[in-house]
Amino acid sequence: MEFKDYYQTLDVPREATVQEIKKAFRKLARKYHPDVSKEPDAESRMQELNEAYAVLSDPEKRAAYDQLGRGHQPGEEFRPPPDWDAGFEFSGRGFSPSEEAAFSDFFSELFRQRGGGRAHYHTAGGEFHARGEDHHAKVLLDIEDAFEGATRQISLRAPRLDDQGRVVVDTRNLNVRIPKGVHEGQVIRLAGQGSPGIGGGPAGDLLLEVHFRPHPRYRPDGRDLHLTLPVTPWEAALGAVIPVQLPGGSLKVRIPEGAQSGRQLRVRGRGIPGTPAGDLLLEIQVLLPSAKDPKAKEIYETMARELAFDPRRDERA
Repeated sequence: MEFKDYYQTLDVPREATVQEIKKAFRKLARKYHPDVSKEPDAESRMQELNEAYAVLSDPEKRAAYDQLGRGHQPGEEFRPPPDWDAGFEFSGRGFSPSEEAAFSDFFSELFRQRGGGRAHYHTAGGEFHARGEDHHAKVLLDIEDAFEGATRQISLRAPRLDDQGRVVVDTRNLNVRIPKGVHEGQVIRLAGQGSPGIGGGPAGDLLLEVHFRPHPRYRPDGRDLHLTLPVTPWEAALGAVIPVQLPGGSLKVRIPEGAQSGRQLRVRGRGIPGTPAGDLLLEIQVLLPSAKDPKAKEIYETMARELAFDPRRDERA
């Protein structure tokens, strides 16, 4: 996927105001609109202009894009890092499927499924009332939070326009109760923490989508928990009962006799808590002592002489 420089597309500096971006878009749109343009690439250029304007005219999307785009050149191979937009608040305003379909893969990868909430309007006694928009944000948690539950202070960045029409980012801190058993992709709703209502209408909600920080040992998959389990050659060959440390405590796991690297053991109900709880999936990894150790080298040499073992016998059959 190629990185797109939306500022270059609209030929504006990165510090341009919203008014300057709108002016540049209108100027280029008059040149490339397919209904009036004689340029051979007018339709594709107009799609690029629409996409760039959709991002740079929206304070929320522009602030997130500015953070992502530092140091990248247009056209270079690019892949957004996981959860690159964690901590940014996005309003419920979104794009229809037909609008998103007209934009590039680059746009879809960054902003798909963003927002989409709708305000609710009603009148009472002749007065206009509207519920505030919901806001959406990703929040990064530790896998341990899913086992114990926790209260965490999170910082959210909420972009807005200042009096000069430039994007500024406000930060607000919230204390959020993380329920035990929370899992990847789950949404935590904070009532009344979205946009204020209109005419006395209720405020919208803040919807926090849970994501876990990468962990050196554990990999969540829904409520299941994956873990690589190193074992010695003799534990794998003879079988053993070994302790496994988990975020929610330790347990003892029986390694079957003759276990090989890559074999998976399933311990039901010992994954992320819930109703039902997930499973723990252990992938066995047989590790060998280094032959630099004189004793280990001596044992390996004895095995090489005395054991009639050929792991490649089937390949030559």
